[in-house]
Amino acid sequence: MRIYFSGSISGGRDQAHLYPAIIDQLRNYGEVLTEFVGDQEHTPMGEPTMPPKAVYQRDVNLINRCDVLVAEVTVPSFGVGVEIAHAGMQGKPVLALRQPTPDRRLSAMISGDPNVFLSEYRTLDEALTAVDRYFDGLASAASTP
Repeated sequence: MRIYFSGSISGGRDQAHLYPAIIDQLRNYGEVLTEFVGDQEHTPMGEPTMPPKAVYQRDVNLINRCDVLVAEVTVPSFGVGVEIAHAGMQGKPVLALRQPTPDRRLSAMISGDPNVFLSEYRTLDEALTAVDRYFDGLASAASTP
């Protein structure tokens, strides 16, 4: 299985410290096409060595290749929203992980999307458990005639 992991870069890196562990967990289920999202060297300035058109084309190509998209959506990010929409328009399953915070509300375009499975977590362990449950559900659905 090919997995596209999406997390905020330019929108803010507040949750970036969790990305490597989530990516490691996703590796249990397949190839993570976007391990670079977990690179702790990224800043909210994005990828200054790549022109925006190159970033867009790379990411769209990877979404086109993936089987499932997993997004950490705690930090609002236009890019993550576009990635979720792109995958959804192709009928690809989407898991959105969110740590509820009193000062941020999740966009209704994500929480209201019937094609997005939203899982809230409070700790990293809960996020990793949510990943396991989601992929176990995908496997069960695939094996049901």
